[in-house]
Amino acid sequence: KWVNREISNFDYLIQLNTMAGRTYNDLAQYPVFPWILRDYTSEELDLNNPAVFRDLSKPIGVVNEKNAKTVKEKYNFEDPLGMIDKFHYGTHYSNAAGVMHYLIRVEPFTTLHIQLQSGRFDCADRQFHSIPATWQALMDNPNDVKELIPEFFYFPEFLENQNGFNLGQLQISKEVVNDVVLPKWAHSPEDFIYKHRKALESEYVSAHLHEWIDLIFGYKQRGPAAVEALNVFY
Repeated sequence: KWVNREISNFDYLIQLNTMAGRTYNDLAQYPVFPWILRDYTSEELDLNNPAVFRDLSKPIGVVNEKNAKTVKEKYNFEDPLGMIDKFHYGTHYSNAAGVMHYLIRVEPFTTLHIQLQSGRFDCADRQFHSIPATWQALMDNPNDVKELIPEFFYFPEFLENQNGFNLGQLQISKEVVNDVVLPKWAHSPEDFIYKHRKALESEYVSAHLHEWIDLIFGYKQRGPAAVEALNVFY
């Protein structure tokens, strides 16, 4: 059905996640969705321009070519005790802390986050406070490899601090962390979701989504294909 375009990319990803045992009921196995865009700074989003899309054939940790060298070096490091299998990334593209990170403004994730942080909010600079800044951090840091969650494509409320939580202020700019800062091309949380979902269903993503699926659900998860794709996780 997906190949024949009888179901959307969104529906296909949800079904793949379900078949892979991922579920909204388990934060450690939460559904995982890809970052699909790389342009979070333009005034307008041009979905006919391939340059606005992330390269879906590469793990998020090496979408920025500059990180590939560091990632390869980490893999080639010899554990002197021979106890640890080789890996490119010491963290994972999907984990419970990452889900709580994105959904911190929405219960029950707020309370879960506070429990995880020993009874208080994590420091403001580590909060999810800006989509452009989150993308930039991924590009600058090969150790940050979080992919997205499905809510980025249908749930505008998670981008707003509707409960008025005191999330602190950033150290350098002293900016108070409140609603999530959106890309320039999004005029509201609803507009972001609408355009982001449109991007997910675009011609470019439809033609390349299978490359990301190979990395997360397919034959590039382990073995020689994973090593070659720089896709081995601790």
